[in-house]
Amino acid sequence: MDDYIQRIRDGSLKLHSLETELPPDEAISVRRSFIEEETGVSLGVLGEYAITTERVTKRNCENMIGAVQVPVGVAGPLRVKGEYADAAYYLPLATTEGALIASVNRGCRAITKAGGAEVRIQRDGMTRAPVFACDSVPHAVEAARWVEDHFMVLAEAAATTTSHGRLERITTHIAGTSLYVRFEFFTGDAMGMNMVTIGSEKAAEIIEAETGARLVALSGNLCTDKKPSAANVVMGRGKTVAAGVFLSDAMVKEILKTDAASLAEVNTRKNLVGSARAVSLGFNAHAANVIAAVFLACGQDPAHVVEGSNAITTVDPVDGGVYVSVTLPSLQVGTVGGGTAIETQQACLQMLGVAGGGVPSGANARAFAEIIAAGVLAGELSLLGALAAGHLARAHKQLGRG
Repeated sequence: MDDYIQRIRDGSLKLHSLETELPPDEAISVRRSFIEEETGVSLGVLGEYAITTERVTKRNCENMIGAVQVPVGVAGPLRVKGEYADAAYYLPLATTEGALIASVNRGCRAITKAGGAEVRIQRDGMTRAPVFACDSVPHAVEAARWVEDHFMVLAEAAATTTSHGRLERITTHIAGTSLYVRFEFFTGDAMGMNMVTIGSEKAAEIIEAETGARLVALSGNLCTDKKPSAANVVMGRGKTVAAGVFLSDAMVKEILKTDAASLAEVNTRKNLVGSARAVSLGFNAHAANVIAAVFLACGQDPAHVVEGSNAITTVDPVDGGVYVSVTLPSLQVGTVGGGTAIETQQACLQMLGVAGGGVPSGANARAFAEIIAAGVLAGELSLLGALAAGHLARAHKQLGRG
């Protein structure tokens, strides 16, 4: 080990090149020892992990020195009545926030007792939006019109790059001499960001050659990836999914310890009016909490919590109770690729019955999205109930402070 560390110090061996000379676990150990010497901090605890590093160091994490462990709990059973997910599930949640899982668990109990969350996916498409520089406004409009008139040409070009995805929609957007072409792909059971990037590049090459518009960047931020965006709220990105449940007055009182009128008023004044006053893109109580916890447990890209948090929660008073729903316009999930193959995350996906590719293609990812939407609904129900009943601070004192 000392020899390798010395070579790193004298520059004859790059820190990121250790895996070319050593098995992954040994390379990780050497790298961690080097960082310990450099920082004067003991990092041995990062070396305690159960995952196999052969794949991880090639596909998931460069310059790996170990792993951080996040506690995983479960909420449920959660009854889901979707078109792809139709069963009762135990929802794995990776979090360090005390009270979160207990709260979601209460929401799961309410939903399951009510017969289950009705869930539907309205749209399914991952996007990438290259930006092109044009000579003038007329040139930009002409290029946009060419793109709109040649969908099949671009779809066939993109199809040469993947056997799993297909280009399904194109929209064009102009700002002066800048032309943005927003490609939307079906990506099967993969979240699909790499897939659509490669396919979009192929299509962009044709646009550049045929229109004279110069490709400036393969991502022009109208995708919009990992940033708050009204475009994603309106047009969707990944899965657009909604979940709803009817709760009787008796269930609201028994499980949420409040009444239907108070539940509706908290949602209106907090989630709708309060969010509007803040000019928020998310009109919800804490959708990101559940999405982040599921993403960490199940190997999703945690940065996509940004788009997932664009949820809208509604509470409609109806005869005998309330109908509560959540709509997630831009939920990006996959059951193959990314971190889904890491053993601990794979186990959580297996627990939900959605690991790997589905039959037909995309069925597992859609089932996963439906389960997450129902989980978000459970979280919204419980927090709204706690706020309406005045129990929020009490719960955090009890569960968040040990």
